Amino acid sequence: MKHFRVSFLVTALCLAGAGWWGYSHSGMSGLLSAVGIAVILGVMEVSLSFDNAVVNASVLKTWDKFWQSLFLGVGIIIAVFGMRLLFPLVIVAQAADLGLVEVWNLALNNPEAYSMHLTNHHAEVAAFGGIFLLLVFLNFLLDAEKEMHWLGHLEEKLGALGKISSVSVMVALGTLMASLTMVDEGQKLVVLTAGLWGVLTYVGVDVVSGLLEKEENGTNVGDLVKRGGIGGFLYLEVLDASFSFDGVIGAFAITKDVVIIMLGLAIGAMFVRSMTVFLVQKGTLDEFVFLEHGAHYAIGILALIMLASMKFHIPELFTGLIGVAFILASLWSSVRYKRKQGALEVAA
Repeated sequence: MKHFRVSFLVTALCLAGAGWWGYSHSGMSGLLSAVGIAVILGVMEVSLSFDNAVVNASVLKTWDKFWQSLFLGVGIIIAVFGMRLLFPLVIVAQAADLGLVEVWNLALNNPEAYSMHLTNHHAEVAAFGGIFLLLVFLNFLLDAEKEMHWLGHLEEKLGALGKISSVSVMVALGTLMASLTMVDEGQKLVVLTAGLWGVLTYVGVDVVSGLLEKEENGTNVGDLVKRGGIGGFLYLEVLDASFSFDGVIGAFAITKDVVIIMLGLAIGAMFVRSMTVFLVQKGTLDEFVFLEHGAHYAIGILALIMLASMKFHIPELFTGLIGVAFILASLWSSVRYKRKQGALEVAA
């Protein structure tokens, strides 16, 4: 439980803040309602982002203590205040041609209008996040050097396609072009632009890491990058952003109060960070060998769901449950694999 102490402390503070906010507006009934909604939002965020924690852990486990601490410290500030509060404000500010202070006042005093501005630009955000997450999945799936294959021969054959240069980018761009058929004619250009920015962001982070892989003074900086670096840090922050904004949009279906949304999602974000630390320090990914596979497949499904949400309403409950289902399936496969390997060792 020591890995979750800070999360429980933050949860208590956030619930206290939500209770005070609700009480100051509607008395005791407002207090109970605000606390209840904050708890629901926290649970929703954890269910939507558990696969994010697994992928984070798969990257962080190779980092040194400095970069791990930086991501888990500074990264949580960016995740909570940057992506769950500031980023939506920036989008509304750009859409409505307003200043950030004006948008903040709009969020507090006219949450319906704020929510409407945010929802009206869901397609662009879904295109950016969906294409970025799709590239995360494709670069895991289409990896010719991957040794463990959850889906056996089929996954091995797909992984061999990774030998083809830029195949992941080609598939992502093709998916983006196909997704344009789901939006109105007037939205196609902005959605296409947003999706291209998703591709450029993913490739850009990869370029930053590649530039640091040059040898300097006989030291392979690429090894340092594997233990932590600005490229990896940026990658995980953009990955977290892609996950978090989907949660922000979904939160407005539950409440229009931006303060309660921020506090509730902050609870979820802290528990996701704690789960990441737990997975890294306990070596869970080494013990359950297919857990990382399950998380990436969940990310792939989430990417397609985000793109489909440009036209169709997909309940957040379904999105969260399908991610959990992949995680549980990969855990079960890992347990079976471990038992099989143990039986082979005994037989030998």
